[in-house]
Amino acid sequence: MPEVFDVVNEADEVVGQALRGQVHGNPALIHRVAHVLVFNSAGNVFLQLRSPAKDVQPNRWDTSVGGHVDAGETYEQAAEREMREELGIDGAEIEPLYRYLHRNEYESEMVATYRSVWDGPVRLDPSEITEGRFWSIPEIAGHPPETFTPNFLDELARYQRWLGALADAEQRQ
Repeated sequence: MPEVFDVVNEADEVVGQALRGQVHGNPALIHRVAHVLVFNSAGNVFLQLRSPAKDVQPNRWDTSVGGHVDAGETYEQAAEREMREELGIDGAEIEPLYRYLHRNEYESEMVATYRSVWDGPVRLDPSEITEGRFWSIPEIAGHPPETFTPNFLDELARYQRWLGALADAEQRQ
């Protein structure tokens, strides 16, 4: 069954629909994506090693959960669905963090990022993920950038800026 995505403008308003193969390879078509940063209670972030069969960034470590938002689906519904499909996590609370437009030479994505804390079991989808584990932030920083997808490195930098802004706001109160 072909995957159909909503195409949105820079204000995240739906302006049409397109197939997966149309949005990948055409950065003019902005499509929606949901990310979830899954942390354990020790503060380490779960990363997944993308399968060699993936059409984008195979064999690189990536964001805990990331997936396209299907046409008519909300970001939150997609985030919860992707957590179930990719990691076998069902019923975990997710906290919305921020939304941003991510562009590269291959595609343009409107990304909604969520955060979750999970210490339970993880069941990887072997068709999408070769391996998965929790990483500390210093451990990530100690690896060459090409170990990770550029999207994850961008996401991590955004998350760290978000945390900094949150700490600054709390200090001002």
